[in-house]
Amino acid sequence: MTFGRALLIAATFFASTAQAQSVAFTFDDGPKLETTPLLSPQQRNQALLGALAAHHVQAALFVTCGYGADKPEGYALAKAWGQAGHALGNHTMTHPDLNDAKLTLAQYRQEVQDCDRITSTLPGYQKWFRYTFLREGNTPEKRDGMRAFLKQSGYRNGYVSLDTSDWRLNEKLTDVLRADPKADIEPIRLAYLSHLRQRAIAYRDLSRKLEGRDIAQVMLMHHNLINALWLNDAIQQFVDMGWTIVTPAQAYADPVYQLQPDRPAPGQSLLLSIARTRGMGRFEGWERLVDDGDFEINALAGSGGAPAR
Repeated sequence: MTFGRALLIAATFFASTAQAQSVAFTFDDGPKLETTPLLSPQQRNQALLGALAAHHVQAALFVTCGYGADKPEGYALAKAWGQAGHALGNHTMTHPDLNDAKLTLAQYRQEVQDCDRITSTLPGYQKWFRYTFLREGNTPEKRDGMRAFLKQSGYRNGYVSLDTSDWRLNEKLTDVLRADPKADIEPIRLAYLSHLRQRAIAYRDLSRKLEGRDIAQVMLMHHNLINALWLNDAIQQFVDMGWTIVTPAQAYADPVYQLQPDRPAPGQSLLLSIARTRGMGRFEGWERLVDDGDFEINALAGSGGAPAR
């Protein structure tokens, strides 16, 4: 083999590898009208949309309607997502937990229907539903009942394959800023980026173990302050890693999102559910996928800085 041909084969390999691993950005729980340090609700919303636009990323917002979209000012924020070309899905009205023994299947279905009356009027509306807390119910009756309801209603399950605990680092960020508005938050930014990278690589590796390939990952993030501040950095990190950013619709076209694992453990990514359904057990690195960001929070508390990448 000539040197030139070897270079061509290597270039083709790395190009195909970069294209093979793709990720779609999705955000839950928005738009929120709550007060946070540094940015108003309108500024947070615009910062998220601005970062996505800067990188030409089409994302999805799973709307929890009672957090703001049921009011004119919040509805306008949600509408801006659709007008910018992003998809809008349903994340219930008030974010109840289907695993709550006190919550009935009928009540949870009503939450979806109430939110749908709002989201269906927005540009970018999609019949996608994402379970709150990624929990499909504490009984087989709830699980099967909701699956039947979604099918009958024409809803797609808005699965997550690449779960993140950005919400935990967001709590840390807001606590720090409320205590000291001038605090140095650079360590939290680095911890946030490190966390996203670690989860991305871990779920990529898990998809290879389970499916023998790189699936189109659907990443869970949230409509919150930490993403408003540093989503631009997060997107750039994926670009620098060589990942291709696709639309949620493109990702959901991957056949893995047609699977319906039993989900024996509550609140988890589709990939972890598949792993447990197939009897994979606790694999190397499992604990870092279910720790809700404990590793990063403990590292910040212990060293005053961010964990190493």
